[in-house]
Amino acid sequence: MNGKKKATAHVTIHEMARRLGISAASVSYALNGRAGVGEATRERVLALARELDWHPSSSARALSRSRTDTIGMVLRRDPELLGQEPYYMSLLSGVESVLSDAGQSLMLRMVGTAPGRDLDVYRQWSAERRVDGVIVLDRLVEDPRPTLLRSLGMPFVMHGMRIDPVTSREVVEDLVNDARVLVDHLVELGHTDIVDVTGPLNLAHEVERQAAVAAQAAVRGIQVTFVEGDYTRAGAQRLAAERLPGWPEATAVISSNDVMALGILRSLIVAGRPDVALVSWDDSMLCDISVPSITALARHPDIQGQRSARLLLRAVTDEQQQPEPAIPSRLVVRETSVAAP
Repeated sequence: MNGKKKATAHVTIHEMARRLGISAASVSYALNGRAGVGEATRERVLALARELDWHPSSSARALSRSRTDTIGMVLRRDPELLGQEPYYMSLLSGVESVLSDAGQSLMLRMVGTAPGRDLDVYRQWSAERRVDGVIVLDRLVEDPRPTLLRSLGMPFVMHGMRIDPVTSREVVEDLVNDARVLVDHLVELGHTDIVDVTGPLNLAHEVERQAAVAAQAAVRGIQVTFVEGDYTRAGAQRLAAERLPGWPEATAVISSNDVMALGILRSLIVAGRPDVALVSWDDSMLCDISVPSITALARHPDIQGQRSARLLLRAVTDEQQQPEPAIPSRLVVRETSVAAP
């Protein structure tokens, strides 16, 4: 013998039961932490499992519970653009960390922006029993997905949503406070006329962000102009270059994500406007390594991803949902926080 454990992939619960002189049901109860077996017997079973380096078959375990141990996510973004968005990479890492600890897998599908393709994926997954539930991203203003998923009987979580403890309504995670932080920061720098480059306004959170920024601007008595962007660097750079001449009084810009912030910054540099302040709703390494570096909200997408994954796993197992507090964002002040002229 060379000291290594003998391979035991062939050892079954029935074989373990024979060795211990107990029933297969008792072995199953002990391995799965279920009632119906004494503590002494449970310890004997677990000790043998450790000795044999035995691990349960994930497929057999899933079949025994009529589950797949797989969670699904469908991204309605162009695959070639997804790699440019650090937000999604961080979000997915958070989801994966929770699923890994729970012995679950992630099925990810990127379907582009063509209408209805994501709905087809949900229908296929449901018909083939491919996933136990799904995390839904990028909530639309008129979103057909919740209705479809309910009709399919598929558990789901709307990412970025939480239950307000006061109103018991679903609200976007910390959105109003984030808008307040961004607007107040620019006001404290002396800016009274700002431009807000939003993301696509068919997304519910973008409409709600726009309303929150407008409300806080009204409270602080400043002017705000809204322009719809497309989340891309090239699109934002082109938009800013075309619109800058029409913003002679504006001295600050809010960008809806870090990728667009890079494009806006490039146009400001080309136009010779270093006096214009720039802040982003999303923070990432892009904002940190940019020259000049960009002030941004650290909204912790990895932690948000962990939260959505936990909520979905509870929904799949019919556990009582434990309310989780809002995840506070943090403003990271960098070089684009320039004072008004």
